[in-house]
Amino acid sequence: MANEASESFAGGISTPQKKKSPANEDGDDALVPPLNFATVDGGIFRSGFPDSANFGFLKSLRLRSIICLCPDKYPEANVQFLKANGIMLYQFGIDGSKMHLFVKNTLCSPIDDKYYEQESSTNIPQETIREALKVVLDVRNHPLLIHCKRGKHRTGCLVGCLRRLQQWCLPSILDEYQSLAAGKARESDQRFIELFDISSLKHRPLSFSCSPKNHIGVVQKAVSYPPLEYYHEESL
Repeated sequence: MANEASESFAGGISTPQKKKSPANEDGDDALVPPLNFATVDGGIFRSGFPDSANFGFLKSLRLRSIICLCPDKYPEANVQFLKANGIMLYQFGIDGSKMHLFVKNTLCSPIDDKYYEQESSTNIPQETIREALKVVLDVRNHPLLIHCKRGKHRTGCLVGCLRRLQQWCLPSILDEYQSLAAGKARESDQRFIELFDISSLKHRPLSFSCSPKNHIGVVQKAVSYPPLEYYHEESL
């Protein structure tokens, strides 16, 4: 007799069927946010590098733009997702590796010739961050996602500089950076945020308001964006 409790039988062993993941209103799988996802302000989000498991969640944000701070070529699956949903990619390649200096410990005796490791300034060019900030400050690009690999250091530096423009006090800016760096905060990143020159940026935003699309995948005609054909390998 067939079991009506949604079980299948094989060789006399009862195996419950896998339950389907709850779907969102668009019929996608359960919404899974990218690593280290957080809201920065109205229409601005941050995270680690999204993959295909996060596409349903990103679609629910109705993004207009993505800022990628990694220098590597954007994955093809992600490019196709951007094309399908009318999302503009702004890529500002910044090397995310932490540089180190090995400095001789001059306090040691000549026999005890030891070196100690000292963190050097991360190679984050101010001009690159400045250009990325211009994209963030333009509300026509909202809703917008900022991401790097882990959503900690490069993303943290960009958001920290944005907070400077928003006139946050430095302790609050660094506290936010440290909390999302998850125990891997870098002194060099925090120095970069503190010393970043904001004088050349005319905007002084205190808050943002989200300017959503009419519906998913279609950008309002009042905003000028390149057509989908813009997305080709040379441009990424």
